[in-house]
Amino acid sequence: MSVDATVARVAQLEAMLGLSPAGAPVGTPQTTTGTTPAGKSRFAAQLASVAGTAPAAATTDPSLTAGATATPSATGATGATGAKGANTPYAAEIDAAAAKYKVDPALLRGLIRQESNFNANATSPAGARGLTQLMPGTAAALGVDASVPAQAIEGGAKYLRQQLDKFGGDPAKALAAYNAGPGAVQRYGGVPPFAETQDYVRKVLAYAADYRQAAPAATAGAASVTTPLPYSTT
Repeated sequence: MSVDATVARVAQLEAMLGLSPAGAPVGTPQTTTGTTPAGKSRFAAQLASVAGTAPAAATTDPSLTAGATATPSATGATGATGAKGANTPYAAEIDAAAAKYKVDPALLRGLIRQESNFNANATSPAGARGLTQLMPGTAAALGVDASVPAQAIEGGAKYLRQQLDKFGGDPAKALAAYNAGPGAVQRYGGVPPFAETQDYVRKVLAYAADYRQAAPAATAGAASVTTPLPYSTT
């Protein structure tokens, strides 16, 4: 599926769920139907549709078993670490940071695309800066200067690795933590029922799937033998 087709699919999913566009202030999150078991099942199905996998069987509370059918890989992604990724801006820096922190280079590309669309000068009203949109305090804690592309990428990869480690290698939960904060993910036991965060997770995973397909054959071949899609749907 092409990136344009994927984005169109994501837009269709947004319309189906009635979600607001990404960028709504996190401080005033909109909850979605994901707050109910039935809503969680719908979100699980939509997320699985974007990821191209079948959702886990529903239970009374899907959050109790979501992700139990697949064991997260060591990298927290389906792509091979240390491999050359898709041809994007800052490809060499992304691949180097992905290899250093053992994250999927396609997932890191998807995150950067959603955060800044590869614009190294991007800033947010809240003060986040750079390719990976790090807040000044976060950048300082990570020891990077977010205005320098290579450092922004390294900082984003390191922070994503921290969230993957915190949430058992689950990319969906790690991405939700990157967007809404790890406290929100811990509080809700999974992806929070915030329209912005659910939209963010779906888009990054969809972009990552496209970048994974666009990667050189060596990466695609390595990805094909890893654990099938360990994406949580909670």
